[in-house]
Amino acid sequence: MTVHEPNQQVVPGIGENLEQHFVDITAGCPYGLPEKALYHQALFDSLDDPTMSVFLANGYRRNGNCMYSMRCPGCKECVPIRLNPETFMPNRNQRRVWKKNRDVSVGVAALTMSDENLALLDRFLRARFPDCKSTAESYYAGFFITSITRCFEIRFRLDDKLLGVAVVDGSDQWLNAVYFYFDPDQARRSPGILNILHLINFCRSNRIRPLYLGYWIESLNAMQYKSAFRPHEILVDDCWQQVDR
Repeated sequence: MTVHEPNQQVVPGIGENLEQHFVDITAGCPYGLPEKALYHQALFDSLDDPTMSVFLANGYRRNGNCMYSMRCPGCKECVPIRLNPETFMPNRNQRRVWKKNRDVSVGVAALTMSDENLALLDRFLRARFPDCKSTAESYYAGFFITSITRCFEIRFRLDDKLLGVAVVDGSDQWLNAVYFYFDPDQARRSPGILNILHLINFCRSNRIRPLYLGYWIESLNAMQYKSAFRPHEILVDDCWQQVDR
């Protein structure tokens, strides 16, 4: 990859007023790596859009009402990644995925634990994470639903059937992709790629930037689709660096 030095953006820290709320908690690595994970995390009742923007720019993620970052000793595999929708250029595969899914309809809706959503998420979890003990209800109640910030869903349908759901945090200055689940029987459509393409279009239509995609781990094949969106930016040593082809 090529990192463009002139396009580096140094990120100010979150400040002592926010930092005082955080604690460090050790757990097993959520991505299956052998090292112990260290979550630097805090619970909040609510955060305004500028404060949420500061957290996202510093590589923090949201889990319910918890904001956290990964500070695992001896491991820096979790790299925050984001896109500038205005500079994104689709590659051949992404254009192919877009064309293949012209029959898919997309709509924005309020975050909801509908029977339809829960049934699809349960199927997705059983197919992708067969050893996972969490249920669709626990994902919504403990992970998706929040009072910290505004959260909504982008739903993908094939005819009248639910194909996938993107859970998204948003403001008029940034968009944060929280989670995406889809019908495992439709994996040939590359719904993960389709989702990001639609999020990029949503940002362009509403003049929103940047689009945060969460963590990227270079050694995990399941995450390689994120880095295929170019140019993108990664957070390294408190500095967002643009990565080109």
